Amino acid sequence: MQRRRLIKSLIAAPLMAAAGSEALGASAVAADETGFSADNSGKGLLRPKRLQKGMTVGLVTPASNAWEDEDIRFASDVVRSLGFKVKEGENLYRRSQYLAGPDAARAQDFNAMFADPEVDAVFCLRGGYGTPRILPMLDYAGIRRNPKVLLGYSDITALLNAIYHRSGVVTFHGPIAAQNFTDYTYSEYQKVLAHGERPVLLGAPPPFEDAAPGRVEKENRITRFAGGRARGRLIGGNLTLMASLLGTPYCPDYRGKILFLEDVGEAPYRVDRMLTQMWLAGKLQQVAGIAFGKFTEADSDGNTFSMEHVLRERCADLGVPVVRGLMFGHVKDQTVVPVGAMAELDGDAGTLVLRDQVVV
Repeated sequence: MQRRRLIKSLIAAPLMAAAGSEALGASAVAADETGFSADNSGKGLLRPKRLQKGMTVGLVTPASNAWEDEDIRFASDVVRSLGFKVKEGENLYRRSQYLAGPDAARAQDFNAMFADPEVDAVFCLRGGYGTPRILPMLDYAGIRRNPKVLLGYSDITALLNAIYHRSGVVTFHGPIAAQNFTDYTYSEYQKVLAHGERPVLLGAPPPFEDAAPGRVEKENRITRFAGGRARGRLIGGNLTLMASLLGTPYCPDYRGKILFLEDVGEAPYRVDRMLTQMWLAGKLQQVAGIAFGKFTEADSDGNTFSMEHVLRERCADLGVPVVRGLMFGHVKDQTVVPVGAMAELDGDAGTLVLRDQVVV
C-alpha cells in the first residue's frame, strides 16, 4: 500500500498510546542530557563504524510491515547476501493494520538493537507509515552511547533526522532491506558505508547505456534551478515526513544546511502545499542549498502545474543553489545520503559532493 493511502486512514486514529506519553518525558530528559547541538560546526557529531562483512545487522520494522512473512524472510536474505549476519527484532513479524505492531513494540525493537552489543548496524525492512508515532519513545541518549549505521528511506526519514538532531549520530538515507540492490545502488552503498570514501559524488545519474545517434538520457536528467555553490550539513529525505516534523522537538535545525527532498505519490499541488508550509515556517529561507531527488508517481487529475514549475517557483528565488534529479527517492537506482554530514552542492554543475568522513 502506498504511503499516501496509509496516511488517509489516519484521520480518525489517535496519535499516541498512553505508554507513549509516559515514554515522552523520559526520552526528552535523556536526549537533553547529551548536550548535543545539531549545528553546522559538527561539534559532538558521532560517526558509526563502517560496514564490514561478518558484522551483525539488526533488522527492524519501525513503520509498516511487509504483506507476507516470506517478504520478511526475503529481506533477511538480502542482508545476508551483503555479507552480514542477521538479528531479527523480537517483534519483526507483528502487524497491526498499517503498522508493524503496536507503537511500544516497534520502539522496543529499535531501542534494543542500539543497546545490543552484538548488533553492529540497524537496517529498516521498509517504510510505509508509523515512525513519527514512536519518536517520543526512543532512547536518544542510548543511541548516542552506541552509534551504529541506521539505513532506510521514505517514512524512515523521521527517524534519520530526529536521531541526528537529538543524538548527534550520522544516519543514512538509502535502500531498505526488502529490496534487491541494483548495480548502481550497491556501488553507492559500498562507497559511502563500506569504503567511507571522501570527497565523493552522491546521487549522480548512472551512465546512459543506450547512447547512440538519436538516443539520449531522458529519465535521469539534472535540472538546474539556481546556480552557485554552497556547503552545509545534510538534512532531509521524504518531503512529507520533513513537513510533518515542523514544530516538533524532532525537527532538525535548518540553518546553513543542505536540504535534500524526494517524495512518491504526491501530486504537484500537494508538493506545493508542503514546500509552502516550509516557506511560511521560515525554514526554506534558512538553508544553504536544496537538492531535489525523484518525485515519482506524481500524476494529478485535471488542470495542474507541472512538478518542475512547483519546485522552481517555490525554491529558485531563495538565493541559494537548487538542483533537481539526483538519485534518491522511490526508485530502483538509489544513492546513500548521510544525514548530518558536510556536503557541497554546486547549482551550476548540478552535483552534490560528500566532503565529510561519515564512518570510522
